[in-house]
Amino acid sequence: MDYQATLDYLYTQLPVFTRVGASAYKEDLTNTIALLDILGNPEHQFKSIHVGGTNGKGSTSHMLAAILQVAGYKTGLYTSPHLKDFRERIRINGEMISEQTVIDFVALYKPDFERISPSFFEMTVALAFDVFAREQVDIAVIEVGLGGRLDSTNVINPLLSVITNIGWDHMNLLGDTLPKIAAEKAGIIKTNTPVVIGEYQREVADVFIQKAKDVKAGLVFASDVNSDITILNPTDHLEYLDINAPQSPLPALNIKLDLPGTYQLKNVRTVLTAVDELRKQGFIITDEHVTTALKQVKKLTGLHGRWEVLSHNPLTICDTGHNPEGITEVLKNIATVKFNHLHFVIGMVNDKDISKVLAMLPTQATYYFCRPDIPRGLDAEAIKEKAAAFGLMGEAYSSVKEAFHAAQAKATGNDLVFAGGSTFVVAEVV
Repeated sequence: MDYQATLDYLYTQLPVFTRVGASAYKEDLTNTIALLDILGNPEHQFKSIHVGGTNGKGSTSHMLAAILQVAGYKTGLYTSPHLKDFRERIRINGEMISEQTVIDFVALYKPDFERISPSFFEMTVALAFDVFAREQVDIAVIEVGLGGRLDSTNVINPLLSVITNIGWDHMNLLGDTLPKIAAEKAGIIKTNTPVVIGEYQREVADVFIQKAKDVKAGLVFASDVNSDITILNPTDHLEYLDINAPQSPLPALNIKLDLPGTYQLKNVRTVLTAVDELRKQGFIITDEHVTTALKQVKKLTGLHGRWEVLSHNPLTICDTGHNPEGITEVLKNIATVKFNHLHFVIGMVNDKDISKVLAMLPTQATYYFCRPDIPRGLDAEAIKEKAAAFGLMGEAYSSVKEAFHAAQAKATGNDLVFAGGSTFVVAEVV
């Protein structure tokens, strides 16, 4: 099989969560362990950092990888989902793995796939770990896919665990209360392994504190130790976010971050705390490494879709925030932009309660409802109907691109076009 045929096989033969939803989620690690046994247990052959949480884990993972890469470490990075190319999920020093690597892996282990029947994600984790072991990376940053305790990535023994925050997402799989969700995320906390929690949240802090105590893991809340880190340009941040860190665990730093969403302040606090923990373990990471890396995270790692400016005439921005907490941050950023009228391109998936998000959106905007091009995509007319109950008015379009182009065509020079509501909408516009 060539590369496209290989991808077609993976998408059609293995359950893919991003396409079919909960039916692809495996509530145990049996398949992952079986695959890794066949591969010679590569998960034990490289050092790693494990990053979970509801929001911000992708940005945090990419920032950490960029810093380690600039510091001279051969750095693996595993994230999900991808936006354009499957290979975005697996990078070494910012470079995607080759198409041939994917082809060869699937060809070699296809009989095992058909015997074990793994999910798409389980196979991808096995591929990533196999690549990182064979390429002898110095360290790999591994982002949790969903949850933590039962996530396929949770077979590693990391040097450091990071949990960004807890929010309302995937409640049908992780639990219907924040403490239940937190308990699943806390599953990545390992015995005698330090853990950084990005945000102190009163409702769930005790879950992490107790878990860390149970397994004798040193715990620190980044929001406590880095509470004085501030944004210097809160109303002018389309390209860079200027951050002042006067008394962080690191010496005073002035950071220019190329991920300009104001919500990245939380992630920077988490990243700086994680860097301090890595320094304690012997990693040589200088202040210059940190500032140099954070100024070019997108270039170094290929990260896209985080408060990203797509064009300036009209001003067009996209963001992957999609749950209530993510949309809250998106709306805060929209509020900092000067514009006459907001044109909001929105699409969502069909297995989530979208009412909370719709209730948050501004009524003084024109909406362009669309269906992401995945099986889980919610019909545009269905979104339009639900949105109308919240006073959100607009038209339904047959595709994301049609909605996006319509918004840009109708917007005047002083308007703002925003595209989001789902990672899969962003994937079709970046």
